[in-house]
Amino acid sequence: MSSTVNGLFKYLCELAPLELQMDFDNSGFLIGRGEAVVNCALLALDVTSEVIDEAIEKKAELIISHHPVFLHAIKAITDQDPDQQRLLRLIEHKIACISMHTNLDIAQGGVNDVLLGLFGIRSECALDEDGCGRIGEVDAPMPMEDFLALCRKRLHTNGLRYHDAGRPVKRLAVMGGSGGDSVERAAALGCDTYLTADIKYHQFLLAKELGINLIDGDHFCTENPVIDNMAVRLRQEFPDVRFLISQRHHQTARFY
Repeated sequence: MSSTVNGLFKYLCELAPLELQMDFDNSGFLIGRGEAVVNCALLALDVTSEVIDEAIEKKAELIISHHPVFLHAIKAITDQDPDQQRLLRLIEHKIACISMHTNLDIAQGGVNDVLLGLFGIRSECALDEDGCGRIGEVDAPMPMEDFLALCRKRLHTNGLRYHDAGRPVKRLAVMGGSGGDSVERAAALGCDTYLTADIKYHQFLLAKELGINLIDGDHFCTENPVIDNMAVRLRQEFPDVRFLISQRHHQTARFY
């Protein structure tokens, strides 16, 4: 029996229940027909124009993304607006879209467990009260300089922004994507190091005052590892579907 969009969506909801998503979010089955047969699905962090081009070229009937293809109410779908153009192209080419966002951040085995697992660390607890972020301990204290090199390698990033508090890395907090608001909580929970993304100037100053190592590993790079993980699980569950990982969508920010 052929796999359908509905079948894949049901399985994804088992991995990351929609009930976990935050209030502002718009995770779920967002575009397409549920009974459409899926022979090929493309996985990507974002549904960009390049990813849509790739899906069309690969003849994918479905895109599975982390960030929702749209967050807010839509009043029109025309070719007069760049965001609307993306939606129009998906509909015209009969490409369905499923997005698993903050529910996948919070779920066990989701974005943050995968991020922490890149360093061989098991999760001890969530970082924030919503269940997002993770905390765990490395086997042996590691100099910050060595951990930075490891971060750059494991995240496949072209650069890192950081504050070195002069402490070895032992108790690590992570949050994929924008996690600057949790710097103080990471310090309060006894973490010497916090890896996240989209850190603002005042949050680096706060880290300095609190004496905690702070690393901005890039939004894309701290979340994208979950895409490979999802592909592995989907291939095991749906052997009749080709699951492709986007080769067009990469880290956007560059360092001069």
